[in-house]
Parts: sequence; C-alpha cells; structure tokens
Amino acid sequence: MTDILGFAAQGRKQPLGPWRFARRALRADDVQIDIKYCGVCHSDLHQIDDDWGIAFYPLVPGHEIIGIVSAVGPKAVRFKVGDRVGVGCMVDSCQACDPCAKGLEQYCESLPVYTYAARDRHDGSPTYGGYSEKIVVTEKFVVRVPETLDLAGAAPLLCAGVTTWSPLRHWKVGPGSRVGVIGLGGLGHMALKLAKALGAEATLFTRSPGKEADARRLGAEQVVLSTDPAQMKAVANRFDLIIDTVPNDHDVNPYLPTLALDGTLVLVGFVGQGKDALSTVPLVFGRRSVAGSIIGGIRETQEMLDFCGKHGIHADIETIRMQDINDAYQRMTKSDVKYRFVIDMASLAA
Repeated sequence: MTDILGFAAQGRKQPLGPWRFARRALRADDVQIDIKYCGVCHSDLHQIDDDWGIAFYPLVPGHEIIGIVSAVGPKAVRFKVGDRVGVGCMVDSCQACDPCAKGLEQYCESLPVYTYAARDRHDGSPTYGGYSEKIVVTEKFVVRVPETLDLAGAAPLLCAGVTTWSPLRHWKVGPGSRVGVIGLGGLGHMALKLAKALGAEATLFTRSPGKEADARRLGAEQVVLSTDPAQMKAVANRFDLIIDTVPNDHDVNPYLPTLALDGTLVLVGFVGQGKDALSTVPLVFGRRSVAGSIIGGIRETQEMLDFCGKHGIHADIETIRMQDINDAYQRMTKSDVKYRFVIDMASLAA
C-alpha cells in the first residue's frame, strides 16, 4: 500500500480539500502512474453532489488522467517506466461478456469499474480518481499518449474526446458526412474538431449568437441559432448525425426534422429522465433515430489518441492549480471556461 495525497469531497455537496489515502500495492499486471495532469469533467461535479445517486464518500474525482509510468507489475508487458500514458473513465471490467470481447468495455454487462466512486472487482476496495499524486491501474485499461501531443492538452481527450469520437466512428462519419453538434462546451468543442478532421461538414446548434466566431475557429462551417425558427427550417433534412452534448434536460424535438433520411440524433451529455415527450412523427416519416452513447472503449480511446496525435488535435484548456478546484467548479456551472479545466498536479506539492 502507498500513502498518497489527493483532493476529496468528504460528503454530498461538500467542497474538495486535501486528503491522504492508500493506493493498493501493484498486482502482477498493474501499472503505477505518477499523475501530471487531470482534466475536470462536469460529471465530477455530478458525482460530488450525488446527482445520480451512486456516489459514496470520501470521493476523489478525476477521470481524465495523464501521467508517466513509475512502476510496473512483474507480468505487465505493455508499458515501461517513463512511458507517457493516460487513464480515462474506467479502470477494469469483467473482460468476459460480449461487449468486453468486442473492445466496448464501457457497455460491460456487469458494469465497468469506474475510475472513482466504484468498487475494485478483486478486493472490493473503493476506487479513487485522478485528483491525486499517483494511480494504480491494470495495464489493460491504460493507453499510450503519442509524443506529438501536449500532456495537459491531451487530458480531456480521455473523456470529452472519446465520448464524441465513439459515436462519430460508430455512425461511420467521414468525407461527405454532415454532422450537427448541439452545445459548445467541453464535449461540443471536441465534436467539432474531430468531425472536421474526419472530413465531415460540421455545424453547431447553439442558443448563443456570440459563439459563432469560436465555433468556426473550432471547425464549424455553419452555425445555427436553435431558437430561430427560420434558421432551423433552413437546415431541415440535412444532417446524417447530430451529437447532442447538452448535459441538462432539454427538448430534442426541434432538432429531429433537421436529420436527413436515416439520420440519427445521439445523446452523449444528458443522463436521466427527460420531461418532454418525444414526438414520433419526424422519426416515422424520415426513418430517423434517437440513440445514446457513453464514453468509449479502450481500443477506441487508443485509436482516438493516435488520430489526435497525427492531426495535432488537443482540447482547448485552462490550466489551474489543485487548490483552485472549488472555484473552478463554480465557474464551470456558469460555463465560464473555454473549454476544459485541467489541473496541474504539480501544484499538490504546495
């Protein structure tokens, strides 16, 4: 066991503060990582506030982890000390069900072991996330970070990046595809960048006219004000895929007529019961679909990192100290960040 320092919430809706806890000793196939950067995801705040009813405390958040391998177990063969690596939202899964066999561990039929606020499959101990000095993970759930990627800018790729990459790949987006993106935040800005790099025509749906310049910088060829009926009508029957990144309950019905025949609107941001009934009219008369997607498998994550390394794609980030995390959460709830906070874990030494 290794005693390390992290930042934890001690209870529901409590601010984060310094907390010492034990990481497990390395198992045979484990990798120990000295954490250099950790992204701040909106789901970190959801978990701290127990919005999904699954949190337990103390809770150390963080699942956009970038670091350097500092030790390996005797049977770990994929990585060596000094390698640049990342850990995303999962640290284990059953490895036996059909989704796991397909490299889609995020859909593990026994549920994946999440990076924090979960229980280890072997000993039942709680998992603690990346707001800490080190982490120990089975090598199967560690990914390699290309040398061409900046470490801090790569951190949000482990969640925001792969969460949008997975549906882009599943629905076979490429040259000639028309992709709409609802919402311009941590997920939305990555969706625009990745869709553009895949050769698609990308369009942003937004309620804020002031976001047009930034959206075009990020790869959007068109910006549609979703509160303007004329603009929405002008893009009817246009999109092969719409990625809805909005993290709160909202009405998706206005977007359905903008899908082309056989088009799909995929929800990646909101988790829960929506209050607005879904109209089947545009679905039935256009063979359209509404789907969901969550994060991405380990194979997809490595594929996405390699793609980003080849195309020079990073998240747009603001680097913060660990000690400023509670202020960052307040700013995040007001969308006062472009587009992802990343914690410089060297600040823990202070």
